[in-house]
Amino acid sequence: MFVLSATLSISSSCINILLGDQSLHQHSSLLSLVLTFDPIRVVSYSSLSLALPLLETVGQCQFHHLRVFRRTRNRQIKNMVPHGGDGEGEEVTETEPFQETQKLVVGYALTSKKKKSFLQPKLEVLARRKGIYFVAIDLNRSLSEQGPFDVVLHKLLGKEWQDVIEDYQQKHPEVTVLDPPGAIQRIRNRQSMLQGLADLNLSDCGGSIFVPKQMVVLKDSASSADKVVEAGLKFPLVAKPLWIDGTAKSHQLFLAYDRRSLAELDPPLVLQEFVNHGGVMFKVFVVGDTIKVVRRFSLPNISNCQKAKVDGIFQFPRVSSASASADNADLDPSVAELPPKPLLEVLVKELRVLLGLRLFNIDMIREHGSKNVFYVIDINYFPGYAKMPDYEQVFVDFFHNMAQAKQKKIHCK
Repeated sequence: MFVLSATLSISSSCINILLGDQSLHQHSSLLSLVLTFDPIRVVSYSSLSLALPLLETVGQCQFHHLRVFRRTRNRQIKNMVPHGGDGEGEEVTETEPFQETQKLVVGYALTSKKKKSFLQPKLEVLARRKGIYFVAIDLNRSLSEQGPFDVVLHKLLGKEWQDVIEDYQQKHPEVTVLDPPGAIQRIRNRQSMLQGLADLNLSDCGGSIFVPKQMVVLKDSASSADKVVEAGLKFPLVAKPLWIDGTAKSHQLFLAYDRRSLAELDPPLVLQEFVNHGGVMFKVFVVGDTIKVVRRFSLPNISNCQKAKVDGIFQFPRVSSASASADNADLDPSVAELPPKPLLEVLVKELRVLLGLRLFNIDMIREHGSKNVFYVIDINYFPGYAKMPDYEQVFVDFFHNMAQAKQKKIHCK
């Protein structure tokens, strides 16, 4: 019988079990395990499943079940016993049988905020049922020494991380990276974000897609007033920071009503013509081939009378938050009607090719007074999917399809 010793440490949110077998030291990152001790919730037991092939190689045994024993809540776990073994102490929990083969391993590198919002217990539970496991990437170790991964899911900024991912892609072309850093970089810049969108082939789709007129101000906002006129832009103008860097400031939007108000804005920024749209914006979430649309309240229409009376700048409220949802509001049907499905399907298909992304969302508005004239005003990589209905199941299906495609490749070889 092959028995591994283990040490237990408890934090406020989880219990970590670190396997102590010296021969597995080089794989220590794979052998971190988080289990549940009521009332502490399940976080993950994916790491042990990853380690099973290693355990079988070293110990010539197979784990059909995992049993965890303890003497006291905060001391040591004595044994982790293979199928058929006995252990001393109080039995705490027994997991479901592990699968003999791993379907899909998703290594993730996310900010703490993104991890908290995205990696919810429900998502992990649904994913495990399909053989999909999420494993944290250790940013203090070489990425190539970790895994093996089938997918790398990431949303970290900085040149250093970009270099790490690009190097990893070259060394491990068999791993799917969501998404390529070069493609992400393009939509972090609001100047390049919408370039090429107006040239997409969207004919016979039940609607038209446009991009508002815009210009970039790199410095000296006050002197940009003449350039605004030369570019043919009409006030009021939406002012957005040029770069999306993950900070709250990069999502601050302002409405500039006149030339003088431009001096109050901090460059670099993008100036975009404001389009009346009935106070409703459509957030189109994209996960691979799946499209989900939600409504968000936005700025109300601005009349010509208001344009003449109002001056200065006005800061937009955040419309991305769930509290700004307009899905259950009593709205004029002409405003609330979602964009035509055929239009969205073709738009998303074209954008996936143009941008090289699979995880993004599109902010769209309908021109007030029209039925199917739409403007794309922003695109975001790996947005707040927790605000998308049934996002957990959508992602499980997305990764499950990847796993099936992987199996097909294996069988075809």
